Amino acid sequence: MSDGPTPASGSGDVWGDPSDGAASPSFKPLSREDAARLRAQHPPVTPARIVALQAVVGVTVALIGWWVTGRSEIGGSLLYGAAAIVLPGALMAWGVGRSSPQGGAGASAVSFLSWETVKIGGSVALLALAPQIVSGLSWLALIVAMVACTKVYWLALAWRRRAH
Repeated sequence: MSDGPTPASGSGDVWGDPSDGAASPSFKPLSREDAARLRAQHPPVTPARIVALQAVVGVTVALIGWWVTGRSEIGGSLLYGAAAIVLPGALMAWGVGRSSPQGGAGASAVSFLSWETVKIGGSVALLALAPQIVSGLSWLALIVAMVACTKVYWLALAWRRRAH
């Protein structure tokens, strides 16, 4: 039983060497217009869009929590929890977006990891400051908002997959 493609005609090339007589599929590069049309049909999910969607989700969750409970402490805790995700995420999106691609893949990876560290550190710092900033802090509400905002990444992936 084979786990994958087998060499074509015993040539040793897994995908089939065009010189072995097999017809090779033709490849046609996209024209500038075709590429623009493709980008318009499938817009990218940018970090800025994800952060904006996180902010919308966070404000919505805070308003719903405040409305349902009638307690401003819950609304404030929910809003602060959203901010603990959105603000560092926005900082990371800005930092990664302004990084120069001239350094190659290695420099891009280092830049991404550095900004990810800043994002995590910012979230941890905001969590540490929460009891001093939010009066009547509800940790449960804060965590609920953080989870809701973090799940936006999955929504963006699902939205992107469904769009294709």
